[in-house]
Parts: sequence; C-alpha cells; structure tokens
Amino acid sequence: MPEFSLNLVPTADAAGKRLDHFLASHLPDTSRARVQQLIEEEKVLVNDAIAKPSRRLRGDERITILGSVQPPPLRAMAEEIPLDIVYEDDDLAVVNKAAGMMVHAGAGATEDERNRGTLVNALLHRFGQLSGLGGELRPGIVHRLDKATSGLIVVAKNDAAHRRLASQFAGRQVKKNYLALVHGQVKHDHGTISSSISRNRVRRTRMTTRRSGGREAVTHYQVKERIDAGYGKFTLLELRIDTGRTHQIRVHLSSLGYPVVGDTLYGAPREIRGKNRPSISLPRNFLHAAALQLHHPRTDELLSFSKPLPRELSEFLQRVRDWH
Repeated sequence: MPEFSLNLVPTADAAGKRLDHFLASHLPDTSRARVQQLIEEEKVLVNDAIAKPSRRLRGDERITILGSVQPPPLRAMAEEIPLDIVYEDDDLAVVNKAAGMMVHAGAGATEDERNRGTLVNALLHRFGQLSGLGGELRPGIVHRLDKATSGLIVVAKNDAAHRRLASQFAGRQVKKNYLALVHGQVKHDHGTISSSISRNRVRRTRMTTRRSGGREAVTHYQVKERIDAGYGKFTLLELRIDTGRTHQIRVHLSSLGYPVVGDTLYGAPREIRGKNRPSISLPRNFLHAAALQLHHPRTDELLSFSKPLPRELSEFLQRVRDWH
C-alpha cells in the first residue's frame, strides 16, 4: 500500500486528551491497537516531532500521520507442518486437527506473531491452492474448531466445493459429533440445550447465554459414562450440534454447571486435586470432534468419517477412571 501523509488539526475541545485516544476517536474504522502501532513505528508526528501515545494535546497542534491508517491485508502463508489427512480428493480434504493449532490467524495478526503454525498455513503447503471464498486469511475454511479442540474439520479445495459445503452447513445437513469430559455428573441421560449465545460484554473473549438477543444455538447431548473416583465426579458426553456458534459446546455445558475439563475460560479448574494423590491437569480442553458426516459437493455421495480420542485425552480419561 503506498505511503501518504494525512494531516489533522485538533480543535480547542481536544485540549487535555491523550494523543492515542484522540486519534482513535477521529480516524474512522481505525482501532486503538492500529493507532498504537502507528505511533510506535514513529509514523505520527505532532508539530513535525515524534510523539508518545500518552502526550496530552493543547488543541492547536498539527498532527501528521505518515502511511496508511489501515494495515495491509494479511495473507496466509504456506508452512511445512505435519497434518493428519483423513480423506482427500480434488474437491475437499478432511483433516484431524491437533489441539493447540489455530485454524487460521486472527484479523489483527502479523506475519511474525499469530500468522504462524495455523491449519491454513499447513494446508497451503500441502495442497498449494484452496478455495478463495474465505478470503486470503481463511482460504478453504468452511467451518472451524477452537484452538484447544481436536478433531475432524473439512476443507474446500475449490470455490464450487466451498459453496456446496457451506450450503450444507447452513441447511444443517452436516452431522458433527463430539466427545467431551465435563466436571460433575450430568443428571439426565440425554437432553437438548437451546440457549442463544452472544458475546460477553465485559470479557470479550468469552461467549455467554445470559444476554438476550443472541444467536440461536442447539446442542444435543447423551451420557456415555459417569465417573465417581478419587479425583471427583465427571461425565463423558457425546454431543451433536445443529448450529456452529463460537464456543457453542463449551458455553452451553458451562451454563448448566458442567464445564469441560481443561476449559479454564468457562469455569474449569486449572488443577484437579485428588485425595492423597498428586494434582493432575490437562493443558487443553477435553473436547474432540470425533465424527463428521456430509454429502460430497460434486457427487452427492454420503461421506462419513470418525477419529477416536487422541492419546493425551484417552490417557487422561483412563487416569481419572482408574483411581477409586
């Protein structure tokens, strides 16, 4: 993006305001983080001199911004990262994503930070080209899994496949089943949670069921096993979701008082203490996308895939079971 110079002249009512606060409120569609970045890069001058973000304005200065107030669009980059490919053809691929891997970088990422080690980066190295409908940051991505969640995710290799797969997700034709270990013993053998989900007003990284006007979300659950041993009470659940809201399973289960083991964002403890035994912890969420069923976007053939719990979850589950 070519460099340019933008001049602002504060009025008297800006007197006493911090420079960064003034710029964030007077530059349309520009985040405070971007303003801070411009100042740190010495691209903001006050009366032709480099200024600090905390500088207090008098209201009669000349502020010059060198360069674009919008960062250049981020592009995903190819990286050689091992992948567990469950299925692939000319139109799609199904991948067993490991926990700890982000599906794609966030919009505020930089190439040196969060745009490393993502599933998209690994896919670009493996396949070379993916559907472009998701944009340069999310090529091929039709749906997502949280970073701390493992399991099956489908990826579109071309735009036609992407459109047809997205239509199946929108029409709730794709079946997605998960396994989760939660704290506490779920009372009913099966049930449906249909609380709407919206973003938490205070903690923006969290979602909540406690606000009105959220997006519809439906989660079905069935108890597979109840555990009552030395580390406490747990329930192993099989879950099926009709919708794909952000953190849906995690926030739904937490809203009932059964946080997913390892999910400290939604109330799970960092350590699980036992009686006369060392504490144990799980450095990820005990949530795994175990099964996926959809129709092939070209042939309409019904495709079904499944993956058992990864080793770290199966071993953790066995450890919780074994100590009575």
